[in-house]
Parts: sequence; structure tokens; C-alpha cells
Amino acid sequence: MVTLLNIIVVEDHDDLRDITVETLRAIGHQVVGVDCAEALVEIADSMHVDLMLIDLNLPGEDGISLAQRIRQGQPGIGIIMLTARGKVSEKLQGYASGADLYLTKPTTMDELGAAVQALSRRLRPAAQTSAALKLDLHKLTLSGQHSQNTQINLSAHEGSLLAAFARAPGQRLEHWQLIALLGKVDCSKAGLEMQIARLRKKLVQVSADEQPIKVIRQVGYQLSIEVQVV
Repeated sequence: MVTLLNIIVVEDHDDLRDITVETLRAIGHQVVGVDCAEALVEIADSMHVDLMLIDLNLPGEDGISLAQRIRQGQPGIGIIMLTARGKVSEKLQGYASGADLYLTKPTTMDELGAAVQALSRRLRPAAQTSAALKLDLHKLTLSGQHSQNTQINLSAHEGSLLAAFARAPGQRLEHWQLIALLGKVDCSKAGLEMQIARLRKKLVQVSADEQPIKVIRQVGYQLSIEVQVV
């Protein structure tokens, strides 16, 4: 079953933007296409946006800057970057700037549709299940949704990691993505494990789940409980 979303496509290539918009509309999504970041001002108040597809090479404000600004103002929104930039360093910058997914061009419309559907399970979770925990990124607090569990404080790094897990398809992140989110490209896996252990301990305190973050051997980690980011 397809979860329908309100989507904005930010792409300055006219033909590619039109094809992307038409493809997503054919699935059933409500889609608006614009050719630059500045054009978003005109539609900001006219629709609730679930997901933004952003090209990086835009006239005016570039896609990296736009993603950072959107993520800061709307922490729960979905962001997919579509770009010809395919170097690992560029992908790291994209994820660190707030992307949920980073797709390199050329991308087939089938792959894009699958990526949108994967994100939809996080963006519209209310229709499927209520989140067990609530993460407030502005206050950096974590609390239970339907219980009297104690509210606990998080560090900025812990908040960023938990939000990234909650937004990721399958709530799963690889080692390199997590290191990029911490802003420490040269960080060792041992250092990352320490950060994950601290976050896991706090999740246990609130959720009473003994394994809220599971290890995926030789790949990364996966969040195993539902978290709503507000």
C-alpha cells in the first residue's frame, strides 16, 4: 500500500523536473515542482510538506545550504538529495547537511519511487503505529509517548544520532553515515561504539527495551523502537 505524501521537487533542469513531478503524481502523491530555492517562498504557506527532493547544483542558494536550512526549521521533514555528485566526501557532506537519502544521477524513476515509499513509512507513521518515544530536538529531551516514563536530557550528538536513526529507511545507518553525522570523519569505530553505548543506555531508561539499538555486523546499527521527532 502506497502512503501518499505532499512533495516539493527543487530541480532547475526543466525536463527532469517535469518527469519527476509527473511520475510521483502518477503514483498518487501531491507534487509541486520549483526551479530554485528562492521559489519556495511562494508556496511555503500554501501546503504542508512531507518530503523535499533537492538537486544540489541550483541557481542562487545551493542544495546543501537549502537542506541545512530546511532541516533546522523542520526537523521531521523528509529530504532526498538528487545529484550528479557521487564522491564519498560529497555523500558525507550531503548526509551531514540533513539528507535522509542521497541518490546519484542518473536515477531511474522506479528507484526514486521506491526511495520515496521507503521514507513514507517514517514520514506518515500515524496511520501504521504510534511512536513509543518522543524526541524533542529543540529541547534535546527524550520521553515516552503513552506512559509516565521519566524525561531525560540528551547531548547535541545524541539528539542528532537518534533523529538520524528515526528518519533513516528501516531505521538503519551504516558506520560511515554515523561518523559523518558526528562531524568526525576520522573517528574510530571504537569511538562510535562509545557514542552508541551512551545513547543506548538512555533509550533503555525511557523505553525499558533492553536492545533499542542493535548491531548490524560489519555494516552499522539499527534502531529497533519507534521514535517521533518533533
